[in-house]
Amino acid sequence: MRHSPALRSLLFISALVMALVGCDSADTEKKVSDDRGLSVNGLKTARAFEKITNDQQRASAIFGEMTKVFYHPRCANCHTGTNGPTQGDEMHPHNPPVIRGAGMGADAMSCDACHGTGNVAFATMNGSIPGGEPWMLAPASMGWQDKTAAELCAQIKDAESNGGSRVEDLIDHLGQDHLPGWAWAPGEGRTPAPGNQTTFGALTAAWVAAGAHCPVE
Repeated sequence: MRHSPALRSLLFISALVMALVGCDSADTEKKVSDDRGLSVNGLKTARAFEKITNDQQRASAIFGEMTKVFYHPRCANCHTGTNGPTQGDEMHPHNPPVIRGAGMGADAMSCDACHGTGNVAFATMNGSIPGGEPWMLAPASMGWQDKTAAELCAQIKDAESNGGSRVEDLIDHLGQDHLPGWAWAPGEGRTPAPGNQTTFGALTAAWVAAGAHCPVE
């Protein structure tokens, strides 16, 4: 069948457009495939560090990524070295004022006076009261708000500071325990920590497997 010159031009343009669209789609699919599995919600996965062949460099890089969670307000608000917690994304002093006590608050105002076993949404306004079982401050020896990555790394590895835990114990604690897990389900009105607990636990395991080396100051 013979087509008119105008129709042949139209068919040629259509074919060219389809070819260009096909190339763009293939490139997009390739980019998605290349990036898949390398990050979750702003946190790099353990897979993202596999090409670093030196164990010390890989462990240091992984721990640096882990600090995105450690320093996030959802974690750092309870890991203070002061006599009380902070709150909010800007980490202001807790309101109403409370003191550490034995980590559960003073006898007259214990943490569980306001914080229950789970998050509770406000009935008449946006937001919520956080909660967990038990809801408490981290020990003062595990306060890290003002620590460098190297200082924090050394601190969580120190059995005298971390309650006698081995570095291997951190894999289950950070990857499975419910209190660290609250950072990714903090209730209405709070920004979750980057990534998710599964990704963070896998990063911890990869860090330990690489020798649990710390970043250099």
